[in-house]
Amino acid sequence: MAEIVIEDLKKQFGDFVAVTNSSLTIRNGDFFVLLGPSGCGKTTTLRMIAGLEFPTHGKIFLDTEDITFLRASQRNIAFVFQMFALYPHMNVEKNIGFPLKTQGTGRSEIRKRVREVGKLLHLDNLLKSKVSALSGGDKQRVALGRAIIRRPKAFLMDEPLGSLDAEFRESMSFELKKMHNDIDATTVYVTHDQNEAMAMGDRIGIMDKGVMLQADDPLTIYNKPRAKFVGSFIGSPAMNFIDVNAFVQKGSTSVKINGSNLTIPECHEDSNIDFNYLGIRPENIKIVNKGDIRGKVYGVEYLGANKIITVDTEFGRIKVRAPSVINAKFGDNVGLEFDSNSIIIFNGDDETAIKSQFIN
Repeated sequence: MAEIVIEDLKKQFGDFVAVTNSSLTIRNGDFFVLLGPSGCGKTTTLRMIAGLEFPTHGKIFLDTEDITFLRASQRNIAFVFQMFALYPHMNVEKNIGFPLKTQGTGRSEIRKRVREVGKLLHLDNLLKSKVSALSGGDKQRVALGRAIIRRPKAFLMDEPLGSLDAEFRESMSFELKKMHNDIDATTVYVTHDQNEAMAMGDRIGIMDKGVMLQADDPLTIYNKPRAKFVGSFIGSPAMNFIDVNAFVQKGSTSVKINGSNLTIPECHEDSNIDFNYLGIRPENIKIVNKGDIRGKVYGVEYLGANKIITVDTEFGRIKVRAPSVINAKFGDNVGLEFDSNSIIIFNGDDETAIKSQFIN
């Protein structure tokens, strides 16, 4: 398999810029997930890696080879689409083996490799079946088998589970990741589903409005978002944001809020910062009698061992993930206590996190 590097990638359709200033390294053997809302540029990025679109600017390397303007057929990359794109007049065996047939591979070698792929994807008892008789999950396995059998340098997958129901999606996501590990693949996987991304990705790249905002492992993405959008897109419930409209001095460890000082991570930036947001995850807030912020309980959602408590405050609605034993009901006046070490400070101008918070 191979490392994929994109440098300063840009794609423009007329006056519309779909991808801009995106640079990224997808390491050899990574299951890398491109995540973001519809229209953010993730599929366009994937199509440029595949050779189905050519960039307006920038370069793409596969295993150190510049493939920026090579045709898709010259890249040794397999693409799996959301729609299965199977040949209905062929059975499973012929669908899987078709890429080898077009390459002139001998019949005995095709049969051998089809059996290997069929065993890997649990399709060995379906090889003679018509694809029209298969379930959605089995059809997706066949589409994956057709990609795997080529033994490409990398696999590109554009929401391959999007057309499956919730139960199939969950089971297939685990099978996809297992397959990736079994064949030691480099995989780039596009989705808009954050739960799918967090469950499957070794690393996740989050895009918005054509820009790659952050590429990190799931734990870092969750705990240390480098942009306000990342914190809002990842997590259920999402990160809470408080617009403190504050002036934060270099080296500050507190900010004035609601008439009292709220402890924050020390600010080591070279200059003072104005108009900041404070971001904090729901599980890093406690319901207390007295606290940094006070409010009234607006709603309670029970989730087994935990509950989500929504509190109306003068800074907007704040969600708290608390143990179910916490007694809080609609209309109660409560205090909120923040874990100061878990607060992320965001610049007001570009909504990016203060970089010094990520220095080990």
